Amino acid sequence: MTDAGLRHGRASLGLSFGVQGVAFALLVTRIPAIQDQYGISDGLLPVFLAAVPILAGAGSVATEKVVARVRPSVVLRWAQPLVLLALLGVGAGRELWHVAVALGVFGLAVGALDASMNMLGVSLQRAYGRSIMTGFHAAFSLGGIAGASLAWAGARWELSLLASYLPVVAVLLPAALVGSRWYTEGKGVAGKGAEGTQVGAGAGAGGGSGSAGGALSFKLLLPLCLIMTFAYIGDSTVSNWSAKYLQDVLGSSEQLATVPYNVYMVTTLLGRAVGDLGVRRFGAVTVVRGGSLLAAGGFAVVAVAPGAWVGMLGFTMLGFGLCVIVPQTFAAAGRMFPGDSDAAVARLNIFNYVGFLVGSPLVGALGDAWSYRGAMLVPMVLVLATLVYARAFGPEPARYGGGHERPRTADVG
Repeated sequence: MTDAGLRHGRASLGLSFGVQGVAFALLVTRIPAIQDQYGISDGLLPVFLAAVPILAGAGSVATEKVVARVRPSVVLRWAQPLVLLALLGVGAGRELWHVAVALGVFGLAVGALDASMNMLGVSLQRAYGRSIMTGFHAAFSLGGIAGASLAWAGARWELSLLASYLPVVAVLLPAALVGSRWYTEGKGVAGKGAEGTQVGAGAGAGGGSGSAGGALSFKLLLPLCLIMTFAYIGDSTVSNWSAKYLQDVLGSSEQLATVPYNVYMVTTLLGRAVGDLGVRRFGAVTVVRGGSLLAAGGFAVVAVAPGAWVGMLGFTMLGFGLCVIVPQTFAAAGRMFPGDSDAAVARLNIFNYVGFLVGSPLVGALGDAWSYRGAMLVPMVLVLATLVYARAFGPEPARYGGGHERPRTADVG
């Protein structure tokens, strides 16, 4: 793979992360409109919302099996258009079974998409020989901000879901298909490790077992799975409860209550934009520990905040703290199992959805039974637990994949 090929592969994957951010934001920010369009009752809505991450987890599991036969880039090339078409289906339907089918397809395709995107990201990072993973997730955050802004515009102008989704899909679908021409697993650029094993993506379509790093062991992967779960419990707490917390607990106006999530998204983008520089300068262990402490501090500030503006400071800290944990967790899995990185990423990706499923009802139940201030201390403790497992992110290997020679493409782009 040439240097230009790696740069093209990095740009096209960044585009894929951005498109996914737009699609996901357009779905989750228009849930009230979806509920109204299909007449979904308040009692039935949680079933629909829970089904998406559950099916996404199933899609991630299936992707692990599929990439043993075909390259992750092939999965991504077909999963992304399917996600966009499913989003369009959510907007176009009228009957309850229409939205059930569309959301089911969306969930399965999102699981395959998330897994294959991060597989390619891990592989490209290994080919580059330096941290670039956080940048891909910055593209997702940027897409999320764009998608949320488009959703706001659609709601402001009282557009139907179909009118909101159709122009976006009409632009993003061909862009994603064209960009998919340059997907690459970063193969053929690696140096040689101490045992003569290739430093790069694992041999074969799925990076099969028996390469450097040995076969995949869930026991060794478990600390990273816990960290991924804790991070998404924190993320879902902000996503689902920040507005209610600011308005009901801290006494803000309804308008001001919409701001914390936007602030969180912007700070997540800013933190991820510089996160790779921090990893290159200080190492992944230090960056993850710093992010965990900052995020825990953010939850503590939110829990004791005397008013809305101090609460906003806490949510700002949360964005900067949590933003680095997820991409570095995927990168750590790739380093831990360089010969089975695709399978490691697919299994790790499941815990993204576990955290999402657990976080929102956990905080809600604690808030009702105890207090919402006290409920904020639970994700704080879970994020602090990341410190216990931070060594799973290192020691930072001198060369990705464990070899003694940095790939010649280390300084590409």
